[in-house]
Amino acid sequence: MMTTSPQSEATQPHRKRNKIWFWSLGIGFLLLGLFGGWLAIQFMTGWQSLTPPSYNGMVLQSPERMGDFTLASHTGEAVSLSDFRGQIVMLYFGYTYCPDVCPATLVELKNARNELGKYADDVQVIMVSVDPQRDTPEILADYLSYFDPSFIGLTGTEEELIAAATPYGVFFEANEGTVETGYTIDHTAAVLVIDRDGYLRMMYPFGMTSDQIAEDLAYLVRD
Repeated sequence: MMTTSPQSEATQPHRKRNKIWFWSLGIGFLLLGLFGGWLAIQFMTGWQSLTPPSYNGMVLQSPERMGDFTLASHTGEAVSLSDFRGQIVMLYFGYTYCPDVCPATLVELKNARNELGKYADDVQVIMVSVDPQRDTPEILADYLSYFDPSFIGLTGTEEELIAAATPYGVFFEANEGTVETGYTIDHTAAVLVIDRDGYLRMMYPFGMTSDQIAEDLAYLVRD
């Protein structure tokens, strides 16, 4: 009859513990691998959209749904702000004869939009002219084409422009001069960001770079 020695009996619990330990270790590595794969998928599909962002622009703590306005576009058609619901609107009040701030701002907006790649069409840049005497639809069309053909220019009477600008806290005032002699216009240089639902979300003071703007837009287009 076969008998089990005390030594072999003593090693059996040790072997069982080894098996349990190896099984636990294997399961742990399996779970770690699955979690790593999940993280990779989240990163490739836009992990940043799941993380509350810290925006570069000046964020409104309580976003406001802004009133609508209708002005004449650079194509001569009547265009309303509400026509762009479903897109992110970058709203800027400027003028084509602006010597420095306006063209510099439009260049940054163009570059920021281009950085979005396939999401670029989700962002619409609109410049509302604050110079109704000189900025005809034709001049607006010619001016904006130098920056991006997708940009939209709007204009109207002085009364219409004041009504459109005031709710946004935008100020503009022409300095002395005539159409013949030329003149400059003091105006708010901020870019206003309106989300897909028509809420004013943030603003960019003059001097923000295209990289900073594009970083914010990358979150907003996925919001």
